[in-house]
Amino acid sequence: HRELFWEPGNGRLGRAALLDNARWLGREPLLRFLGGAGGRLRMGTLLSRQSCQARLRSAEGMSLAEFLYPALQAYDFLHLHQHHGCRIQLGGHDQMGNIMSGYELVTKMTGTDVFGITVPLITSTTGDKLGKTAGNAVWLNRDKTSPFELYQFFVRQQDNVVEKYLKLFTFLPLEEIAHIMEMHAKEPEKWGPQKRLAAEVTKLVHGREGLESAKRCTKALYYSSVEALEEMSDQELQELFRQTASAELMLEPGMTVLDLCRKANAIPDGPSGYRKITDGGVSINGHRVTNPETVLILGQHILKNGVSLLRVGKKNYYIIKWLQL
Repeated sequence: HRELFWEPGNGRLGRAALLDNARWLGREPLLRFLGGAGGRLRMGTLLSRQSCQARLRSAEGMSLAEFLYPALQAYDFLHLHQHHGCRIQLGGHDQMGNIMSGYELVTKMTGTDVFGITVPLITSTTGDKLGKTAGNAVWLNRDKTSPFELYQFFVRQQDNVVEKYLKLFTFLPLEEIAHIMEMHAKEPEKWGPQKRLAAEVTKLVHGREGLESAKRCTKALYYSSVEALEEMSDQELQELFRQTASAELMLEPGMTVLDLCRKANAIPDGPSGYRKITDGGVSINGHRVTNPETVLILGQHILKNGVSLLRVGKKNYYIIKWLQL
C-alpha cells in the first residue's frame, strides 16, 4: 500500500495485531462473567435493539446463545480496551446495537470515553448482505477468492452502484471519479467505471502481480486470448478451474474434436451434439471448429502449456488440462 498509494514521505504503515477472542472468552468462568460484565448490561436495553426485536418476532425465534452474542462482543471491546488501549470499534451498520452494548459496558466499568464507527453494508444485486453467513462472501484471502474472481466481482457491478463503490473502495480523487462517470455516460458500452473499479481494488488487495494475473485470466477466459492462456501459471489455471468447468484428459491417438467435446461433457450425445459443432457452436483456443472429425493437433488445439480452452455456445467455457503429453 505504501508503494502503490502513498506519496513519498506521507504517512507510515502502522503495526497491526490479529487476535483470537477465544483466548480470553474461553478462559473466562461463566459465573465471573455474569457477575461482572453481565451485571452491567441491562435487559431492557438489549431487548429494545432492532435486531433483537426482529429475531424475536421471526418464526425461528431467538436462542439464548444469539441473545448473549452482544454481551460477548461487548466484553471483547472491554478486554481490548483494558489490555490494548482500544478506544474505537468499527463495524457494519448492522452491528450498531452490538457496538452500543460495548460502548455502554466499557464506559460503565472504566469511565473512559470510547467510540463506535459504522460503515455502509455492501449488498448483492438483490439487496442481500454479502458475508460468510449468507454464503456469498468476497474474501481478501487468495485461496478463497482469487484475484480473477475478485476482479470479475467488481467488473460485474451495475451502473447504479459503481460510482459509490469507486468512492468507498478506491483512493481515486473525487474529481477523477466524476470524470470517469462523465465518460461512462457517453460510452456506457465500454464499462469504464467497472473496469477501473476492478483494477483498483484488485491492485489494492493483491498488488500489481495480482492485477496482472486477473487480467491474464480474464483475457484467456472471456477474450479467448491464446497468448494469455499460454502464459498462465499452474496456480492461475487452478484458480480458473474453480470458476469454470474443467476436465483432465489423456490425449489418445487420432482423438477428434467430437471426442474432446464428449469427454468434457460439453455437448449432448447423439446427433444434436454433432450438429452443435457443424453449426459453428464450438471453438478451441478462440478458433471456431466446424468439422467434428478434425484430429487434435499439438500447438494448435493443445497449447504449449498443455491446456485447451473449449467454448460451446456463447458463454459455456471448459478448460482442458492434458495429462502426460
